[in-house]
Amino acid sequence: MNARPHAARSKGTTLALSVIAFFLVLTSYYVLRPVRDQLVGAAGSSSLPMFYAIVFVVMLALTPVFGWLVARFPRKQMLLGSYLSFIVCLVAFVPAFAAQDRIGAVVLGRVFFVWVSVFNLFVVSLFWSVMADVYRSIQARLVFPFIAFGGMAGALVGPLLTRSLVLRLGVPSMLVVSAATLLLALGALLALPTDQAGNDRSGGAPLGGSILQGAKAAFSQPFLRYMTLLMLLSDGIATMAYALMADYTKAHFADNAARTAFYADLDLWINGFGALLQLTLTPLLMRGFGPLWALVLPSVVNFGLLLMLTLHGPSDAVLFGVAVPLIVIVQVVTRGMTYGMTKPASDALYTRMPREARYKGKNFIETAVWRFGDLLITSGLNGLHAVGVGIAGIGLIGSALAAVATEVARRAATSPDLEPESKDT
Repeated sequence: MNARPHAARSKGTTLALSVIAFFLVLTSYYVLRPVRDQLVGAAGSSSLPMFYAIVFVVMLALTPVFGWLVARFPRKQMLLGSYLSFIVCLVAFVPAFAAQDRIGAVVLGRVFFVWVSVFNLFVVSLFWSVMADVYRSIQARLVFPFIAFGGMAGALVGPLLTRSLVLRLGVPSMLVVSAATLLLALGALLALPTDQAGNDRSGGAPLGGSILQGAKAAFSQPFLRYMTLLMLLSDGIATMAYALMADYTKAHFADNAARTAFYADLDLWINGFGALLQLTLTPLLMRGFGPLWALVLPSVVNFGLLLMLTLHGPSDAVLFGVAVPLIVIVQVVTRGMTYGMTKPASDALYTRMPREARYKGKNFIETAVWRFGDLLITSGLNGLHAVGVGIAGIGLIGSALAAVATEVARRAATSPDLEPESKDT
């Protein structure tokens, strides 16, 4: 028997299922996102600290639960339980949205904003933890940009589905569409071959250990400590742009449907840019130089963009003969580079950490730390607005954060506790 063709087929099947699964995961999320974001646009940025405070408290409560689950249950059981729980919740929201007029848009909006935020962070974080189990570090350099591209394709299809179906089927039906795509994603993940020699030598067994190990590791291990700082700095920049965008939409769009359409278009531009990076520049950087430059470059670009915002304020810039608000450009480029470059690079680096760090530490950073940063930044922005700091001042603060993030990204990519890259591809 020739084992080499079988191994090649197994790797090809694994990659195809990984790409399909992430495509479906992000399709599910981006079906919901325009509905969530138009609620924020209706309220303006002053409402964000309250929203993020609730999300942060929920994250703190759920992070130990997640740590307990991964310590006690095998990987496939974790996937099955987690994804099915979110699917059930999506279906449970259907009668609530059908009764929106009786419940009230504000009350339902707060609950839905928090739930969608939790959904996104846990579902996506768990997916990439599984990918870090399946692929070794050299493999991750090669395949993670393509897996991320599959996700970006889903991030394009999701808002397109919302735009094309919501007026005909209504908002409650979009929750069913999201649940169905997430169920298909779960099926693809459960179908991943188990005979490929990957990064998990436990056979997907439970991790064991303390339920708070992820929080401890995030402050004690050098790589995770750098990733914690990078998350806070990068999130600070992204949340600043998101809050400024909320104020922009509140000022320019009075109609809920128009706001939803604007945010759907914004997601299409962001995800289209991210997909372009994943097809072009990101694979070149990852293959030629490893994750280092792919992690550092977005912070350098953010620094330049925010400096432009400081110098020019909210004025329009002309792109291809069309006047586009500079705030929109900042939002598209910063988020597009995060999804199209920073995320594949950071996830490739996690393959060089022990399995407990990949699940517990990574999940803590991408849930509790992320939402703490959201709360910190939005509260700070409200304080800056209260003392009269405008967009130029906020842009200057953001450019300083980007400068610090550049050095932190460099240190993360060269952290001494990263394991050597495996040569087995």
